[in-house]
Amino acid sequence: MTYVIGPPCIDIKDASCVAECPVDCIYVGGRMLYIQPDECIDCGACEPACPVEAIYPEQFLPADFKPFTEANAGFFELTGLGAPGGAAGVAPREDDHPLVANWPDPSPA
Repeated sequence: MTYVIGPPCIDIKDASCVAECPVDCIYVGGRMLYIQPDECIDCGACEPACPVEAIYPEQFLPADFKPFTEANAGFFELTGLGAPGGAAGVAPREDDHPLVANWPDPSPA
């Protein structure tokens, strides 16, 4: 099991969860934050810190958030980050997983 960040984080990126993560496994993408599943120790510290309730244990993801399991893992494959061993040494990215990059912009046109 790992924790997954879902769509409420898109275009919010509050980062309260980052401060609570004891293993520094939450990385910054262009539109949202991503949890590196191989680095996550399943401690759950990030979940209550999220002000928009975007973080869930993988097995308790709402059905409409299920694609974000792949988006979180796939972000690290697609960007070539792999498992760098901590977000502190990695600059914020401007790119996102395609699911997130193509997510509708909630702001009015």
